[in-house]
Amino acid sequence: MNITRRCFLKGLILSAGSLAAAGCGTATIKSAADKLSALGTLDNAIEFPRQIVSADNSTGRTIMWQTKPGAFTGDVSVLLRDVHSRQEQRFPARAERFTDDGETHDIYTSVISGLRPDSQYEYAIFHNSDGSRLRSLITDGGRSFECLIFPDSQSSDYSDWERLAQDAAKRHPQANLFINMGDLVDNGEQCSHWKAWFSSLNGIIDSRAFAPVMGNHEMYDVNWKVRHPQAYLANFSIPGNDSRIKYGSNNDRKDFDRWYYSFDYGDAHFVVLNTQQQELISLTDDEAVGENLYRRQEEWLKADLSATGKRWKIIMMHRDVLRYGIHKRPERQPGIDELGKRLMPLFENYGVHLVLTAHLHTYRNRGRIYDFAHDDKGPLYVLTGVAGNVRYPGLWIDHQLDKVIAPQPETDNYLTMKVSKDSLTLQCFLPDGTVIDKIML
Repeated sequence: MNITRRCFLKGLILSAGSLAAAGCGTATIKSAADKLSALGTLDNAIEFPRQIVSADNSTGRTIMWQTKPGAFTGDVSVLLRDVHSRQEQRFPARAERFTDDGETHDIYTSVISGLRPDSQYEYAIFHNSDGSRLRSLITDGGRSFECLIFPDSQSSDYSDWERLAQDAAKRHPQANLFINMGDLVDNGEQCSHWKAWFSSLNGIIDSRAFAPVMGNHEMYDVNWKVRHPQAYLANFSIPGNDSRIKYGSNNDRKDFDRWYYSFDYGDAHFVVLNTQQQELISLTDDEAVGENLYRRQEEWLKADLSATGKRWKIIMMHRDVLRYGIHKRPERQPGIDELGKRLMPLFENYGVHLVLTAHLHTYRNRGRIYDFAHDDKGPLYVLTGVAGNVRYPGLWIDHQLDKVIAPQPETDNYLTMKVSKDSLTLQCFLPDGTVIDKIML
């Protein structure tokens, strides 16, 4: 066997750090990756490849995918190539077997680090000598950026969600970050819902950084009873918060490490809060557990917001801060929700600029609020709407703090956010691309 052929074969199974020992140059391994990635020999074996945000998206990203149980044995890794320099690195992947709703699969995670800011990469998933096709990975350049924001995507039929997401991605190809505001699926345990949700994002979630928000529907089992959000946590390896909370009569400490998190992109600091305390109380039958999660999260939030030097501070959380009246329900009075009473003063004290919420399946721009009234000193509050086909027509009574309401009867919608050092612009779109609201800070 000649030296070129030997290096070709050895290079396919070696990490970048081992290439010199094999006597193989970068050019040889590059040609191997090009050839196999073009063939895409692994694409039928891997399911739902996805990019998950890291704490700093200028230098890192997390790549995940899944396979049938035991489909991969041996070396599994992600090969990353700089599009301009053609230099390549290889990152190992670890697998965890996950069973839910009677289905088992292996979920792979590869943590990508040490990247150059403001750079375009391509990555391929490798199993031994087989590689997937190349997919795009673009690092944050620390400058102006655009992102897509999708409200609740829970659906009985995910075709509306697929059309909305795919059309939005085509209209905004420069948006390298996208966010889903919780209630990603209707039922957090049903595998068919997760498969439909992931399938709808084909070509989007594998090529753009994704930031998920946990909603209450991620905490339901197939019998609509509250459970821990196992599938959500298994599917998304988001940044941690090192949170453990006393849980149960034996004072065991349970891990809430990825229930809330933060990350940087451009000149913005994003904080994703958890608002599922009521579900946690229902699950544990212990008010103290929910209160412990509230307090731990608030302590973490204060430290997190104090530490950032980014120009913009943005909060994202599933449940809303306002309480809406409901038609034919006179006992339900509008006002400020208990969540809002607790968190809104904290947002004001720590200089938050924008608060995005969801859950009510209606779009409402409330303007800037300070001390529970309209005031330009406070953050901008936007209830983001609905991206799936579960709608509540004619349910809510308009709130006195509402400034802009989606056209009635409401349909699904999405938002974009353009962020620079000097400005933040939020726009809300109907499915056909019609702009129904534009806000600038």
